Amino acid sequence: MNTQDLFSLQGRTAIVTGGSRGIGRMIAEGFLRQGARVYITARKASACEQTAKELSALGHCVALPLDVSTLEGAKALLAAYSQHEKQLDILVNNAGAAWGAPFDEFPESGWDKVVDLNMKAPFFLTQTFAPLLRLAAKSHSAKVINIASIDGISVNPWETYSYAASKAGLIHLTRRMATRLIEDGIVVNAIAPGPFASDMNKDARDHADAVAQRVPAKRVGGPEDMAAAAIYLASRAGDYVLGHTLVVDGGVTHVRGDA
Repeated sequence: MNTQDLFSLQGRTAIVTGGSRGIGRMIAEGFLRQGARVYITARKASACEQTAKELSALGHCVALPLDVSTLEGAKALLAAYSQHEKQLDILVNNAGAAWGAPFDEFPESGWDKVVDLNMKAPFFLTQTFAPLLRLAAKSHSAKVINIASIDGISVNPWETYSYAASKAGLIHLTRRMATRLIEDGIVVNAIAPGPFASDMNKDARDHADAVAQRVPAKRVGGPEDMAAAAIYLASRAGDYVLGHTLVVDGGVTHVRGDA
């Protein structure tokens, strides 16, 4: 058994949606350090291009700024990516949104925006890129990693109805997609992050010490924690893991109760 290259991504190509900041950036950086050619996409062009410029110090990183919340956006990303590569080894569906409002005031717009981006977009992005993933799967397992959340597993204290529903739905969608796409050599899994410092999790970003007191591991997650989980699933090391949601949360789900 040769374990030297189990976690290598040398020569692999990856797309990370929402890759300009937060968890997406952590994953993109981790992939680059393992030898992958990485393409990041985000809705805000300036932020996407700036991140790609910064990460290019580590390897091949290209910005493809687009809104992937619609099928048209997915097709536009495919067209842009196809100018650079002929196949796709790894697709990370990370782009996401959240919305909080009291139950009696929760707006339809807050439902549609979040569910479209968090649950619908991963399905149609994967569908759109399936031909390129199948090409990669002719020589090794292609990978799809959906970024869910522990809020799809256990209940948080905030009234984020569409976010919780979309992440729970994405976890089950991951299982359903996995059992079908393995027929094509495409391995689908998910990651459910806990408290990581990001623009979406401002509490962990701005009050890390206070948040850490509610985490059994007594700290918020760091870039290496998220990169390690994604590298595991994206590399040969994760080939026999199928339809699984890897919880990376320092133990939070064990202490705040199940949904």
